[in-house]
Amino acid sequence: MDGTAPTAHSLLSDVFGFDAFRPMQGDIVEAVTRGEDVLAILPTGGGKSLCFQLPALLRPGLTVVISPLIALMRDQVRALKAAGVNAGALTSGNTEEETDRVFNALHNGELKLLYIAPERLASGGTERLLAAADISLIAVDEAHCVSQWGHDFRPDYLRIGALRRALDVPLAAFTATADAETRDEISAKLFGELEPRIFLGGFDRPNIHLAFQSKLKPRQQILDFAAARKGQSGIVYCGTRAKTETLALALSKEGHDALAYHAGMDPDQRREVERRFQQDDGLIVVATVAFGMGIDKPDIRWVAHADLPKSIEAYYQEIGRAGRDGAPAETLTLYGADDIRFRRMQIDESLAPPERRMADHGRLNALLGLAESLSCRRIQLLGYFGETHDACKTCDMCEKPPETFDGTEAVMKALSAILRTGESFGVGHLTDVLMGTMTDKVRARSHDQIQTFGVGRDIDRGQWGAIFRQMMGHDLVRPDPERHGGLRMTQKARPILKGEESIQLRRDTIKAAKSRRPAVKTLVSDEDAPLLSALKAKRRALAEAARAPAYVIFPDRTLIEMAETRPTTLDEMARINGVGAKKLERFGATFLAVITGEAAERPHPARRKLAGRNEADVYDRLLATQARLTRGEDGTGKPMSCSASTLAKIAALGPSGATRIAHVLGDRLAERFGDAFAEVLAEV
Repeated sequence: MDGTAPTAHSLLSDVFGFDAFRPMQGDIVEAVTRGEDVLAILPTGGGKSLCFQLPALLRPGLTVVISPLIALMRDQVRALKAAGVNAGALTSGNTEEETDRVFNALHNGELKLLYIAPERLASGGTERLLAAADISLIAVDEAHCVSQWGHDFRPDYLRIGALRRALDVPLAAFTATADAETRDEISAKLFGELEPRIFLGGFDRPNIHLAFQSKLKPRQQILDFAAARKGQSGIVYCGTRAKTETLALALSKEGHDALAYHAGMDPDQRREVERRFQQDDGLIVVATVAFGMGIDKPDIRWVAHADLPKSIEAYYQEIGRAGRDGAPAETLTLYGADDIRFRRMQIDESLAPPERRMADHGRLNALLGLAESLSCRRIQLLGYFGETHDACKTCDMCEKPPETFDGTEAVMKALSAILRTGESFGVGHLTDVLMGTMTDKVRARSHDQIQTFGVGRDIDRGQWGAIFRQMMGHDLVRPDPERHGGLRMTQKARPILKGEESIQLRRDTIKAAKSRRPAVKTLVSDEDAPLLSALKAKRRALAEAARAPAYVIFPDRTLIEMAETRPTTLDEMARINGVGAKKLERFGATFLAVITGEAAERPHPARRKLAGRNEADVYDRLLATQARLTRGEDGTGKPMSCSASTLAKIAALGPSGATRIAHVLGDRLAERFGDAFAEVLAEV
């Protein structure tokens, strides 16, 4: 060294080997180096790690990096050491010797960067260890993991804010995807009352080609996509572990080098897949979302989704793993009605508050809007993240625009049906109303009497489903978790309903719906599915509180019967298979409240024991008779009443028990109620 203090640009060249910063990197490095609190949202492949690694070399003391990705931490430590930077990591993947070396370097003040997993913050020893070190900066990678309702939530990220306050040092947080709501949540959880400086990087990845297809023969569609890119490294994301294995096998049989990857595999197997993917050319990994965070392979040429991702943020992050070298890369996302139903179910069964689930349905709507896009997908995707863009000319919509038509009339009919039925019903019932189908539910609610009944007979059931799906994609309607999936209109729908705006729909997806193959059989009808999800969510909450398996509360078949029969009283609940007296006592009112949307009145224990039995009706009639005679026939007598247990005993006497009423009541009560109670028993 010549004694000259290093600068950001000299370190950029000498240590990291770059001639210039990428967009926004220089500004972020400068702010972090000055000790400002920073929240930076940079696209995948945008060079986030350099934004805290370089300031760590310019600032005195030690920078602590909190990351959920052991593989990435090890890779970054290895790369930093190779560049002459003293860095270390404390992870569960360390050998004993590696951990000893890190502790010694930390004790001697030799480390510049220390990587730790968030789970280590749960140990009180970690905070003491860091408090004794010369910490000057905390960097948080994958900061969206602090979002409690995000798809990558890590509970121990909630400890970072307290650590920052305890150490009293600046904090720099980084993530690739965060909409405005998630940005606010990150700020609140990590920075508290302090306002971080926010850097919002450009989200456009112009080298990535975007394409969606509706599922027709999904396995063959993936095989065809891979065949056209044989020998190129790619990732196929699947919704289930089982599908990763069957699809990897199918690709292997077609001559591809393909491996499955999911969280159920042995850790050594997963590490071997990660190693091979980093080192081998042309390997395809068929994976769940467990794969990818921290995979820094620059030459992934394509990413395919065999199933619809969880949200538009998840989609953006997953396709962002392709083409990090800037060379052209391609994506394909398949979607179908079953995918959408499954994703809705996941949202409805979560334990998030209703407003959060409503927002999650909105995020899924945004992804459906991208799938059912009428024009350039890049404009729509970037618009979601608050950016404007010209038509890209390279996505599948720009290359071959779909045929559209004026769907205003059909959408107005659907919105009218939603409004006239009280925004309380799902697609199935609304379609019955529009098509004039006389079902028990239509008849019971007199929905055959509303003006919209039968106005959509010219459109078949499958096509109405496609229209509703496009309406959700335009975010005109959202399922309301508090109304068990009943569609509610958004503000965007009102100008269309009033005839102030028109709307274009895609003709191809509606045509395809007319000849669509039979739907996969589900546990319950589409109409009852949201209620079943709500019942399962309640069951899960109770099971977690009791630290017991879910089936101990109620088995699936019991919840299915509840969803289909929709009991409104504890008597009706008691007749459900699997609801015995003890479970009715413990859980009946709780599940009834989920079904009816309001807390059930809890009757006297003596009455609850009769729930679902013939004596229950007799008890209720005796109770009504008693209320009428509380002050005698003329209403002027001294108030008198029987205990609940006494009424239960009389109800159990049956038609032949009239002569025993006086014995049960005693003389005084028998004089007031005996004859009237005998008449009730005689009518049984």
